[in-house]
Amino acid sequence: MSCLSREVRRVEQAGADLLHIDVMDGNFVPNITFGPAIVNAIRKETNLPLDVHLMVNHPERHIKNFIDAGGDIIIVHIEACGSYVTPLIKQIQNYDKKAGVAVKLDTSLSKITHFLDSLDTVLLMSVNPGFAGQLFNHRVIPRIEELKKIKCENGYHFNIEVDGGINSLTAALVARAGATILVAGSAVFGQPNVKEAIKDLKKSVVQVGVIEK
Repeated sequence: MSCLSREVRRVEQAGADLLHIDVMDGNFVPNITFGPAIVNAIRKETNLPLDVHLMVNHPERHIKNFIDAGGDIIIVHIEACGSYVTPLIKQIQNYDKKAGVAVKLDTSLSKITHFLDSLDTVLLMSVNPGFAGQLFNHRVIPRIEELKKIKCENGYHFNIEVDGGINSLTAALVARAGATILVAGSAVFGQPNVKEAIKDLKKSVVQVGVIEK
């Protein structure tokens, strides 16, 4: 944390397209990370979009604080908000921010299909949320494919984001399945050369013909 500004600038200069910020409350998930003050500190260090992933219970209590702190994309968990998710999506978008819903590996996609037309992002977890460094779970692949099929058949425009265990090998798998945003933690910050790590991730999805550069 004492090197936060340096690390933010380092990944920005290395070619990151956005910064994904995991907010954990020690309740919805067992780990605890940080709150709006840290997001605000990050906002002052970069112009990259801030993708704020709220792994918290009662997200409605915190949305405005993270928007005020500088979040550009606010993602809530369907498991934490259930039937009142639609008002939260509207709340986020009323502030002219992008709204996303995250789904755990064991949660059926049927829980989110009735409001997909209003979403900017769907985040599919490829690990159990709460801790970094977990191994990629291949069960997410058919879920990405199913979500992409629904998206294409209905003309929806949301991004499919995948979080957990992403590296240069799994990046190609999820991109081929239909993912459009890939979240990488250990595969970037755990490497000796951040620039090369990000370059390798991008190269892996270019090679499967998903993006051009």
